[in-house]
Amino acid sequence: MDSPIRGILLKCFSVLVFTVMAAIVKATSDGGLGVPPGQQVFFRSFFAIPVILLWLAWRKELHTGLRTSRPMEHFYRGIAGTSAMALNFWALSLLPFPEAIAIGYAAPLLVVVFAAMFLGENVRLFRLSMVALGLSGVLIVLSPQLGLLGEEADFRHTLGAVVALAGAACAALAQVFVRKMVQQEQTAAIVFWFSATSSVLGLLTLPFGWVLPDAMTLALLIATGLLGGIGQILLTSAYRFGEASLIAPFEYVSMLLSVAIGWFLFDEAATPVMLAGASLVILAGILIIWRERQLGLERNRQRKAMTPQG
Repeated sequence: MDSPIRGILLKCFSVLVFTVMAAIVKATSDGGLGVPPGQQVFFRSFFAIPVILLWLAWRKELHTGLRTSRPMEHFYRGIAGTSAMALNFWALSLLPFPEAIAIGYAAPLLVVVFAAMFLGENVRLFRLSMVALGLSGVLIVLSPQLGLLGEEADFRHTLGAVVALAGAACAALAQVFVRKMVQQEQTAAIVFWFSATSSVLGLLTLPFGWVLPDAMTLALLIATGLLGGIGQILLTSAYRFGEASLIAPFEYVSMLLSVAIGWFLFDEAATPVMLAGASLVILAGILIIWRERQLGLERNRQRKAMTPQG
């Protein structure tokens, strides 16, 4: 069903939910208890499962949505996605909130590179140029943390920048797995089995220093899972109502939200350098999406021209 406004609203709500979830992750890691990333991954994943199952039951897809013929592909995607989640959660504890979100924008750019490397996708000069532009923006965001502007680098922030970039690379790798899997697997199965895999992997970190949370921290950790599940449903639903090229750019609403949350909740002001770099990344991402839309329209015109008219 085509309803672009509805799709855009769902996408924006999903971005809001995921950004609030990230803020809760930062709050629980920066707090007195210092909840470790592995424990956060478990709660984020495990408590998303009931939400996903209820959604599948409501859509009457429970009996088919969980069926899979490629368990190992789900496992490999789970390894990459869980690594991305853990690294991103760790980065949130080390970096100012807006900067951690901005560095994460490198993931869609790296998907272009990884898709060419691992899936054999044809990447033309325009997309390569936009990837270079976007990665230069990421380098600008990273520059203060790496001491590239002549300032003395803070070790905590330098580590955070490296961790966030590694998280973006793992997220891009996970997306490459998903691109391959969607040709044979149901979206519902991909979403469910990722949550199941990351729950198990998160639980395996229990011997490495989980903390006993108080009631408030426990409620916040459970909230990350519930919000993660709701956000995933909103995101999946958004693309049912409009073309990806129209819906995807609204991901960058998270930049505005992260600046506001960083300012009001964490007393972290967005720096001009970070905003300049993030703007380049966002511009590159939007131009790649626009170019893909143009190529898609051209392919559709060619197909219609080749179709025999009755």
